[in-house]
Amino acid sequence: MVQSSTARLDASFAALSDATRRGVLEQLGRADASITELAAKFHMTLTGMKKHVGVLEQAGLVTTEKVGRVRTCRLGLRGLDEEAAWIEGRRQIWNARFDALDDVVEALKRKETADGWQSE
Repeated sequence: MVQSSTARLDASFAALSDATRRGVLEQLGRADASITELAAKFHMTLTGMKKHVGVLEQAGLVTTEKVGRVRTCRLGLRGLDEEAAWIEGRRQIWNARFDALDDVVEALKRKETADGWQSE
């Protein structure tokens, strides 16, 4: 279970690491689009867009459906809840570390004042 979760996070973050793929997700959040429409919007070749969509599809962030010669893309069903939870966990760790650092700085300031000397 942990391995599949890690693999899913790896795939999602790899997919999200590219600005074009993030843009595709934003675009698909507004409306479904064909690969041709996406390629035109992002000023790239069909082959290039197919590769980007493939990465998003493998990560489960996008689904595609081919009807005739048109492949329509839409947001995947799984969303980004797991990724958001992972990020939130890291945010909490960093906030705790910064809070501890603030405590150290405040203690040093109090000691400095109690000793009767001030930093300039």
